[in-house]
Amino acid sequence: MTIENKVVVIAGASSGIGAATARLLASKGAKLVLGARREERLAEIASEIGGDNVIYQATDVTDKDQVKALIDLAVEKFGRLDVLYNNAGIMPREKLADAKFENWEKEININIMGVLHGIAAALPIMQEQNDGLIITTDSVAGHVVYPESAVYNGTKYAVRAIMEGLRQEERLHGIRSTIVSPGSVGTELMSTLDNPEMQAAMDEMFKHVSQEEMRMNVLDPEDIANAVAYVVDQPKHVSITDMIIRPTAQEV
Repeated sequence: MTIENKVVVIAGASSGIGAATARLLASKGAKLVLGARREERLAEIASEIGGDNVIYQATDVTDKDQVKALIDLAVEKFGRLDVLYNNAGIMPREKLADAKFENWEKEININIMGVLHGIAAALPIMQEQNDGLIITTDSVAGHVVYPESAVYNGTKYAVRAIMEGLRQEERLHGIRSTIVSPGSVGTELMSTLDNPEMQAAMDEMFKHVSQEEMRMNVLDPEDIANAVAYVVDQPKHVSITDMIIRPTAQEV
């Protein structure tokens, strides 16, 4: 079991969980290919990590050609593809009656199609290798439904179904699939709510929460990175299908 020298592509690597995972895997000797829309942030992370084992490329996961180019870059630079980590996502929150079609389309295109673009680009390479691991960030929202989140919930339920289908279809090709389902995490995902009333209510609530309460209710990106590293570190015959990781005090 080792992470050293594994070639890992991370989509959605410019901040939060993706950036934390990149730093952790780099510290364990992985070879990294980082993708996200914000190239300047990728450059900062790559510079921070340093060395020849990290490269990056601006990538919009809603564009299948850009995702394929990112994965092809990994093979061109490092000769193979061991792990694809689909981590890009957004989380607008609205009632269905709000009919925010633009948000819905973005959620579907990033949260679902972005995952499918990664899978489609990675599978031919991994099938030829008869080896590979595809990880996707899902969410507790893919396991439970709550108000003002039906479309986001739907995208995350879809990811669960897609990744389970991937497991069943590719298990005899030595390809494993894992979803990592976080609860509340302190990342930039919260900035994609696009719901001023909800954002204001959350901000007001956190004003009155102690540091100790906050610690028990919100995970750090590094907590999820640790879970991803654990999955990557498993031997080929071990398939971890689903990990749910909540802050201890989270109710849902």
